[in-house]
Amino acid sequence: MATVREDDSEDPPPATGTDPGKGRPWRRNRVRTAEASRSNALHPGAWWVWALGLGTAASRTTNPLLLALLIGVAGYVVAARRSEAPWARSYGAFLKLGMAVLGIRLAFAIVLGSPIPGSHLVVTLPELPLPHWAQGIRIGGRVTAEGLVFALYDGLKLATLLICVGAANALANPARLLKSLPGALYEAGVAVVVALTFAPNLIADAQRLRAARRLRGRSDRGLRGLLHVGLPVLEGALERSVALAAAMDARGYGRTAEVAPAVRRTTAALTLGGLLGVCAGTYGLLTAEGGTYGLPVLLAGLGAALGGLWLGGRRSLRTRYRPDAWGVRAWLVAGSGVAVAALLVVSASRDPSALRPGVVPLVAPALPLWPAAAILLGLLPAFITPAPAQASAPAPAKVSVPTPREQPS
Repeated sequence: MATVREDDSEDPPPATGTDPGKGRPWRRNRVRTAEASRSNALHPGAWWVWALGLGTAASRTTNPLLLALLIGVAGYVVAARRSEAPWARSYGAFLKLGMAVLGIRLAFAIVLGSPIPGSHLVVTLPELPLPHWAQGIRIGGRVTAEGLVFALYDGLKLATLLICVGAANALANPARLLKSLPGALYEAGVAVVVALTFAPNLIADAQRLRAARRLRGRSDRGLRGLLHVGLPVLEGALERSVALAAAMDARGYGRTAEVAPAVRRTTAALTLGGLLGVCAGTYGLLTAEGGTYGLPVLLAGLGAALGGLWLGGRRSLRTRYRPDAWGVRAWLVAGSGVAVAALLVVSASRDPSALRPGVVPLVAPALPLWPAAAILLGLLPAFITPAPAQASAPAPAKVSVPTPREQPS
């Protein structure tokens, strides 16, 4: 494997010189090796934009065929571009969480009833009488096919949103994502990254301990197995938290620079006003009455918020080491997610019946061709991004056997 040489090492060669020992011209910022070319070296923000685009598309439809297609697109990209890092193994947990949400939504529709009227009776459960102040709520009673189908569509949409977030969590490196945040959002970004990495680390610890118990011939199922696995997992999480707190304190986390009071007030006014402008502009774009002022207010709010973040970054004493570049592949990945979201939003406004099939009367959902083709644009990252590097097995150690003349007398 080629040797990794980096231009920002402790003693880099001159920009116009040659690589010592190789005789090749040294080119700054062009570090490429056989292993680095196979790594998933995409900007982490591009993965989140792509996944949020798929999630936005999922929020615009209740068609189970389109939702299943979104889940398939996200799963295919994760299977093709997921690395072997611990945080990349959490996608299966998000799948299970989505299925659990779907099951809970169906259980609520069966036990608590559904507001959707229906004529196709499935089963009649014993109804629990409730006092007069609980009118509108029932436990048990009639369970109709229309109510179950409505709950299935609603739960599948929420499960798809969770799976899209899980795809971003499995593809984007949280540490690199934190490094790319503006200085004003660094403290909030650390809290979000710690929260996002807590679940993957917890899952990895649980898998490791269950595998160790199975190797020792002990059961890892049932309440007893859960207790034997859960306590070491919680102990490891506590130790990791203490180590993280010590590392953050050693790196000066929370230390701020002195800025003028006028700059602080201007930063707060710009940030708060910009966020209010973004909310007002978004509301204007979503309503028919605000079509004239929605876009200008949204752009003005974005400009004010970005200005506030830029001024707020002056209080943060931090530097970036090897910042991630937002290249052409990152634009294509993020653009594919944005395109899926935009096309589904347009389709929902033009043909809402295709994206939201009715349940009263109960009809079979159809697959609309143009929205389905738009969702397939989300497969683009699986073909344009570099494949993750596979962990290579260590080479076997060479054992030298002494010859008879080398043996001691």
